[in-house]
Amino acid sequence: MAGHSLSNDGIIEFGGFEVFYVSGERCQPIPEQAPAAFDALEARLPTLKKKRFYGAVIDGAYRACVAVDDDTRTLDLPRWIIPSGLYAVGKIADWERHRDAIGPTVAALRKRSDFDATRPLIEFYRGQSELRLLAPVV
Repeated sequence: MAGHSLSNDGIIEFGGFEVFYVSGERCQPIPEQAPAAFDALEARLPTLKKKRFYGAVIDGAYRACVAVDDDTRTLDLPRWIIPSGLYAVGKIADWERHRDAIGPTVAALRKRSDFDATRPLIEFYRGQSELRLLAPVV
């Protein structure tokens, strides 16, 4: 993972809020599902400004998500609540230039001894400069 920074910021309380989502095609690999799902989601939004974007894999399908807010409240898209609880946090700086680091980082987080496989790992996109990977822990 040379060329970018991955940091571990400990454990945080996260989740319990509602998002809209667009699912990818289960027959495709996740790295192909994610951009297509985000393209479809972003095309439905009135603006991308001040939006909170998330990603998750549920039953083999990637979900591109946006937090429900005043601009999005009336979207005709499925809704989901990001599961609440404790999450271990990892960061990838400049993630768009280092997309190849996402898969290995997710795999490493899933190997934690305290990983909670009953909840999905969540991607939290803090703009183009940072991706936070949130691994549910017990």
